[in-house]
Amino acid sequence: MKKLYPSAEAALEGLLADGMLIASGGFGLCGIPERLLDAIRDAGVKDLTFASNNAGIDNEGIGKLLRTKQVKKMISSYVGENKEFERQFLSGELEVEFCPQGTLAERMRAGGAGIPGFYTKTGVGTQVAEGKEVKVFGGQEYILEEGIFADLSVVKAWKADESGNVVFRKTARNFNVPAATCGKVCVVEVEEIVPTGSLDPDHIHLPGVYVQRLVLGAPYDKKIEFVTTRERETA
Repeated sequence: MKKLYPSAEAALEGLLADGMLIASGGFGLCGIPERLLDAIRDAGVKDLTFASNNAGIDNEGIGKLLRTKQVKKMISSYVGENKEFERQFLSGELEVEFCPQGTLAERMRAGGAGIPGFYTKTGVGTQVAEGKEVKVFGGQEYILEEGIFADLSVVKAWKADESGNVVFRKTARNFNVPAATCGKVCVVEVEEIVPTGSLDPDHIHLPGVYVQRLVLGAPYDKKIEFVTTRERETA
């Protein structure tokens, strides 16, 4: 199966539709699928639901699609650092399903494993538990959370071979693995592609069986969410 595509646009051809659920990897601006998100924006699809740790920042990551009003709903664990996100949520333009970070990762992982739901203590007694089934195990309450089954997964990796075996780098591994596994189709943009067999099997984070399409996204500019400086100290 040929998995390598010449561009992000080509890698997404035939996969995009209005109203779809997309699982997107990344943590802040680390490990976000920049090229694929740009291609989704340029395709003009709308009424999208994104399951992602966060929505990037203004004009970066999913924040770009918020600007173009292509996102209908966010399933996220962190909703700060994005003024447009805040504006749309407070004005009722954007639906937000807040999900604790560990629960969100497990919901994606569960979807990738074919598990429709699981019980967790996280969120019991809070707004997170509203409307959810509660069961008692060992004398303690747990709430039912549903697995996430996305129409499409878009993730970013450090290195991959031509068979789609993937290696992530440091923090970029955080949400990319569960996000990759829970989609019907997984598209990976990667900084470097090497011949099949070049990667040590023990170092592979995402097996190629989960990956349908690859695109080389490099080069990348390193983006920083906040630049914090201090005045130079003088003697």
